[in-house]
Amino acid sequence: MFDAVRNNKKISQVFLALITLPFAFWGLDSYVKNAGGQGELASVDGIAINQAEFDNALREQQDRLRASLGENYSPALVESLEFRRAVLERLINQRLLAMATVKGNMTVPDKALQDTILGIGAFQKDGKFSPAQYESVLRAQGMSQAVFESRLRSDLSFQQVLGAVSEASLVSRASAERLMAVQMEERSVSEVQLPGTAQLSAVKLAEGAAQKFYDENRARFELPARARVEYVLLNQDAVASQVSVSDADLRKEYEAHVQDRYQQPEERRASHILIAVDKGADAAAVKAAQEKAEALLKQVKANPADFPRLAKDNSQDPGSAGQGGDLGFFGKGMMDKAFEAATFNLAKEGEISALVRSDYGFHIIRLTGLKPAKQRSFDEVKGEIAAELRRTEAKRKLADAAEGFGNTVYEQSDSLKPVAEKYKLNIQTTDWIVRDAKAAKQPEPFGNEKLLSAVFGDDAVKNKRNTDAIDVGNGQLVSARVLEYKPAALRPFEEVKAQIEQMLTQEEAVKLAEKDGQAKLAALAKGEALPLTWTPARTLVRSSPGFSNEARRSIFQAAVDKLPAYAGATTPGMGYTLYRIEKVNHPKVPADDPNLKGLQQQYAKIVAEQDFAGYLAALRKRYNVKVNTAALEGHKDKP
Repeated sequence: MFDAVRNNKKISQVFLALITLPFAFWGLDSYVKNAGGQGELASVDGIAINQAEFDNALREQQDRLRASLGENYSPALVESLEFRRAVLERLINQRLLAMATVKGNMTVPDKALQDTILGIGAFQKDGKFSPAQYESVLRAQGMSQAVFESRLRSDLSFQQVLGAVSEASLVSRASAERLMAVQMEERSVSEVQLPGTAQLSAVKLAEGAAQKFYDENRARFELPARARVEYVLLNQDAVASQVSVSDADLRKEYEAHVQDRYQQPEERRASHILIAVDKGADAAAVKAAQEKAEALLKQVKANPADFPRLAKDNSQDPGSAGQGGDLGFFGKGMMDKAFEAATFNLAKEGEISALVRSDYGFHIIRLTGLKPAKQRSFDEVKGEIAAELRRTEAKRKLADAAEGFGNTVYEQSDSLKPVAEKYKLNIQTTDWIVRDAKAAKQPEPFGNEKLLSAVFGDDAVKNKRNTDAIDVGNGQLVSARVLEYKPAALRPFEEVKAQIEQMLTQEEAVKLAEKDGQAKLAALAKGEALPLTWTPARTLVRSSPGFSNEARRSIFQAAVDKLPAYAGATTPGMGYTLYRIEKVNHPKVPADDPNLKGLQQQYAKIVAEQDFAGYLAALRKRYNVKVNTAALEGHKDKP
């Protein structure tokens, strides 16, 4: 079972993603012994998932989103009922799997636990398990050995469930070949577009249609609250610009690091010819590659000037063959070890190596350039050192300035001039900004939700006070002041009437074009001849660009037992398109197609997802899942 999990890691990761709140941190017992408590949101086999447990999971998900999205994070992402339902579903899935693990007596032998611990890289030193390292890592996490091993045993038990499902989710090569054959199918297609614009003259809007749309969609015609603001920004760059560094300090820093930082290592430029052979290839394949490489080496040595041509014609390195084998300049540690050693052993430009065997195959290397190691002078690096020292000093001063910055904008809240003068900051002014952090053209740093909340708060809008110092991330503090404010307002109907009528007319014209297209498609299917001008045919496969999903489905789902065959699809917002399928070709799948293995893995992933979803559905029936929808909806305003 453990082998199945190890051998199907990609499939297991699919399952792990579906229950992304990892329960190994608490262990299985907490899931099956939870006594519930007040505020039950759901239950699995009579065991409650309460509000406290849900709140913890919700906060963890929020933290993950903040970490992954950074400044793009918005609380609105997690405030929806759909998001909370998704978190609750994950908790239910965790509970179901934990029960299946415990009730299925999926125990972990001590040997399996030991092997897992021995294989964890964090516990190794010099490639071997280190008891001292093991103890040190656990101590740093505030965890005892007994607690860690208990939790790891629980996690391994859980993976047995994943292994059982993943073993049944494998896809045969034959199935992958059939799928690839479907993907490779070619259809020769011509088309006729029936645009909605051709129907505009036929559209007659009902009396009062525009007014009715306006009344039913008032939110679409609201102008959001807007403000023009001035602001000051305190960050490391602002502080660094005020830091001065003496020549003596620069010289001292240079001399302290001249050996470890200001030495420019040797670089070499080389070209190569690669005859590829896998590291684990059989003896016959290795011999064939070596013989081919030796023959090329003889040609190169006989006429070195032919190296670029021979590389272009024979090298099996797609990245350099087109450039005559040129790899550009590189230093030590950038290439395969065997390749690097051979290159740096060459004495002069133009020299050609003997055959070099690497993990990729056999190389013939020609040295084409040398940049010897050298020490960068003080004058060369003086500017770099000055910038670095300013940044270091600015980072220290920024921490000291932050508190004073916040105090100043608060204590002298009727103007930003005092804080700007004190910290030598520029007062900057925005054009109109809106309350939505995701609005288009929202200037930085006003894509920050917390800053916008302060700018559009009563204290800033009504009392005209500076906002507090707001941390907008990346070590930046901002205080803003509203110069001008316009509240949200509904645009008058007369102002938008023409716009609404134009939109409704276009929508009706598209509907007429769709109706006309469907009628023509039915006539073509009956064999009727229609006066249509078809475009020249082009060959399509399912992955061809430039087609909507609806058009692709229509073309490739059309019956082609009799040609020409016809299909049609709506072009959203534009009209309708008719397709004439004139020819169908089924290319044979090459036995050595390099994409076949990848497709087999993708297919297995899809099957695994479906199987795992079915497994969870079966567990829901077995363990009687109940969800308190009213409690979840009533809970939506809590953190």
